[in-house]
Amino acid sequence: MTTTTTAPAPLLRAALRLDAGVSGLNGAAYLLAAAPLADLLGLPPGWLRGTGVFLLVFAAAVWLVADRPAPPAVRTVVAANALWSAGSVVVVAAGLGSPTTVGAVWLVLQTVVVAAFAVLQAAGLRRS
Repeated sequence: MTTTTTAPAPLLRAALRLDAGVSGLNGAAYLLAAAPLADLLGLPPGWLRGTGVFLLVFAAAVWLVADRPAPPAVRTVVAANALWSAGSVVVVAAGLGSPTTVGAVWLVLQTVVVAAFAVLQAAGLRRS
């Protein structure tokens, strides 16, 4: 008996790895440079440190998902990215943490990038 397995679409693996890389870099920056980033972005340093830790763990998990992109795991990453995007919009709209103009722009740009990851990952999953 022959068993066939299909390799994940290159788009899916690339979108997951890019997400992991960007999330990891942001996480490291938030964790290691919380004080200067807090001044620039107008967000509490504790929030940035906590977000940094979360993003480093998330990045590692997403990288692992990219190695073996099982549909339920990919859907979880897509949902997490959608929630992150929605949460970022809420932070800006409600002025939570009193972001500076630079901070608000950063959060909106981040929202766009994370939403794009979710769209690419969902498209890659459909192609797999």
